[in-house]
Formats: sequence, structure tokens, C-alpha cells
Amino acid sequence: MANELTHAQVWSGIDRLAARAGLSASGLAKKAGLDPTTFNKSKRVTPDGRARWPSTESLSKALHATGFDIDTFFQLLTDSSRVAMQAVPLIGFAEAGAGGYFDDGGFPVGKGWDEIAFPAVNDENAYALEISGDSMLPAYRKGDVIIVSPAAPTRRGDRVVVKTKKGEVMVKQLTRKTAKTVELQSLNADHPDRTIAMSDVLWVARIVWASQ
Repeated sequence: MANELTHAQVWSGIDRLAARAGLSASGLAKKAGLDPTTFNKSKRVTPDGRARWPSTESLSKALHATGFDIDTFFQLLTDSSRVAMQAVPLIGFAEAGAGGYFDDGGFPVGKGWDEIAFPAVNDENAYALEISGDSMLPAYRKGDVIIVSPAAPTRRGDRVVVKTKKGEVMVKQLTRKTAKTVELQSLNADHPDRTIAMSDVLWVARIVWASQ
């Protein structure tokens, strides 16, 4: 049947759904309330080599969690079989606090950036940070790469990168932002939540994708 969906098309559609939502495949599964490995590449073929398809229940939960409908998913299925990629500048997280890498608006500037190919985001000023240390466990591990969009609007519940005027850079979850303060929840229970005066904040930028 000429219009029959293939195993590869359906799984590629899920990968593109995750990328559209700014998530990895495992991040999409977690957001949908599923086992984090539900959409992993290792789960797409059985140990004896047979194709394993995602269940309609897991797909429905993924669509509900991301706010997309089935029509959007079918549009993703008819896209090119590859997720659109773009080259984005990359630095290590530990370097992000140093001067010369960002302007006062949080946009990448200067020299010393590497470059890496990642799923395209709608921000030509997007950049990547490579996580170091364990202060962001279990959300992000050492070696994970996060894509940050300084132009993306931030909302309560978003994971964000915050830089203070003192040069401190942190990754937190945005709890509340007012004209006077920004309230941040730590991703690691061993680290305290923070409330920072907006007068001490240089910029806040949203994390739109993560490789995990």
C-alpha cells in the first residue's frame, strides 16, 4: 500500500515531536508520565530483531504532554526523514561565567566558541552549553549538551539559564518572575532554591533542547 506508514517514519515522527517541544526522546517520555526509556532507540527493535512500534497510548500521552494534536503529528510524519539541523556555537558550562562570551542581553558574542550541529530551533542566536559537574543531577549529567535560546519567551516551569551581574551562571527551573525578583527551583535536591533580585540579574534564557 503506497501510503502505508513505515516503522521508521513513525519513530522519526516521535523524534521530531520531541525536538519540536524542546526535548530529547527520553525527556518526552518523562514529560508524558512514561518510563524514560519508552522512546529510546534501543526500544525500537526487539532483541530478536523485530520492529517494535510505539503504542497508541504512549503516543496519545506524548501529544497531550506537549500540547500538540494528532494533525501536527501527521504533519511531522510527512516532513523530511531527517530532523533539520543547524550549527550552533558551543562552550563548556564552566566557561559561561567568564567575560567575553555574552553581551548584556545574553546573546553569544566574541571568540572561543566551538560549533556543534543540533536540531534547528527558531533562533539564529541559539547556543549550546556542555554540562560539567553533578550539581544539576538528575536532570542533566556531565557531558549532556543543552541548547539555549535567548530570544525564546520564558514561562513558569521552564528550565532556564540565569547569569547574574557578578558572573554566576546557573541552570534552574523558573518558579516565578516579577519586576523585582526571579524565583528559581533547583534541579538537584541537594542544592537550595534561589530568589534573586532582578537588579542583580544580567539575563534569563530558556533551555529549548537537551541531548540526554
